[in-house]
Amino acid sequence: MMVLRPVELADLPQLQRLARESLVGVTSLPDDSERLREKILDSCASFEKDVDSHGPENYFFVLEDLTTQHLVGCSEILATAGYSEPFYSLRNRHFTSASRELNIEHGVPALSLCHDLSGHTLLRGFHIDAALVRTAHSELLSRARLLFIAAHARRFSETVITEIVGYSSDEGHSPFWDAVGKHFFDLPYVEAERLCGLQSRTFLAELMPQYPIYVPMLPRAAQDCIGSIHPDGQEAFDILEREGFETNSYIDLFDGGPTLYARTSGIRSIAHSQRGVTQPGPMIDARGSYLVSNDSLKDYRAIVADLDYITGQPVTLDTAMCKALKVTEGSPIRLIAL
Repeated sequence: MMVLRPVELADLPQLQRLARESLVGVTSLPDDSERLREKILDSCASFEKDVDSHGPENYFFVLEDLTTQHLVGCSEILATAGYSEPFYSLRNRHFTSASRELNIEHGVPALSLCHDLSGHTLLRGFHIDAALVRTAHSELLSRARLLFIAAHARRFSETVITEIVGYSSDEGHSPFWDAVGKHFFDLPYVEAERLCGLQSRTFLAELMPQYPIYVPMLPRAAQDCIGSIHPDGQEAFDILEREGFETNSYIDLFDGGPTLYARTSGIRSIAHSQRGVTQPGPMIDARGSYLVSNDSLKDYRAIVADLDYITGQPVTLDTAMCKALKVTEGSPIRLIAL
């Protein structure tokens, strides 16, 4: 059985393996033991804090195979993007020019550096082992974060965003980066992403052009990258799109990947998840597959379970499910159909 739980310091060696295997562009998962250790400790402190509103907290989750005690994925929630420093992105909007004498009005798409998205809750750090891609466990790894938000709404913003990794070649070349960012840093795309993971995007963003970049002046290969998704990032996009997230006019300032946005109240796993109470017992006639979580904070757990669930009735969970979720008879749980 797979269970999603908060990260622990003992997970560091396995977490670094996941970081090493993760997609270039997942800058929140750096392949650096000291930086990962800091992230783990920061997450542990966030789960311990008693807060009344969203702040700088970061909630880091891992997906563990309970049989082998092997970590197979990770994901996280940053309660407030841009809390301590601006959260930079590129705004993609038309710049309109007009001439009354010539009776001409023309709109040209332009990219402008901004930090409009500061203040939103940010989903990031999604990575799962290749063998589990497009399985129910990918859904668990991504959507269980949303069940956590549902259980602890005061810790998060009323809006949620996520950046999807943009296109780069198998050799690690990003046409968008080569056309824009590389001129200001003289760094390869992979190295720029690595520095962002080890430090922050702020020091790089502050060196980006402060004036609009007119899209038609970029090479065609770079234009094609705007809003494009890396093939390995498609699943992360698809899961959240089914949750009600939509693209907007913002893109990642390094690879041009799209940003997804949703109001918290409209996210499917938040708006339509149901609460129930645990009833330990044998599983007789499972009728559907569900994501199931407890409503704990630092002992948060979530699993995939085949259940015979009837709305309004206690939820029957077998011994292994109860153990994985750390629940007993009468414990509150939350669930939603896969």
